[in-house]
Amino acid sequence: MTLPVSAILLDCVAAAAFLIYVPFIVVGYARTRIGFDKAAPRTMFDKLPPYAQRASWAHQNSFETFMTFAAAALMAYVTGQNSIIAAVAAIAFVVARIFHSVFYILNVPLARSLMFGIGTLSTATLFVLSLSSANRPL
Repeated sequence: MTLPVSAILLDCVAAAAFLIYVPFIVVGYARTRIGFDKAAPRTMFDKLPPYAQRASWAHQNSFETFMTFAAAALMAYVTGQNSIIAAVAAIAFVVARIFHSVFYILNVPLARSLMFGIGTLSTATLFVLSLSSANRPL
């Protein structure tokens, strides 16, 4: 059974929202290793090991990219995008964000940047598809 593109778009928005918090699991682990200060949790950042600092940055970057992706995917949903291109773009964004966080935490900048680029291109593709459909004369 094949999912309709509309379901893929919405599933990818939900998956991307979930992925925002995955890098923070690494930060949480590191916090337990250095001793968690409940009174001042943000002051611990400088005490975190480098991999956990990078995980925190990946977490923050996930918030930043999610907003534009969610807008693009929801625009595609609303404009009735039903093409394989829209489905592939949405799935590619989610896969790229998984690897972006992994490469960020492991400190592989070139691969991380490539994944960021793929995610950005995926979002742009959804915007272009939606706008071209919405601006098509009746």
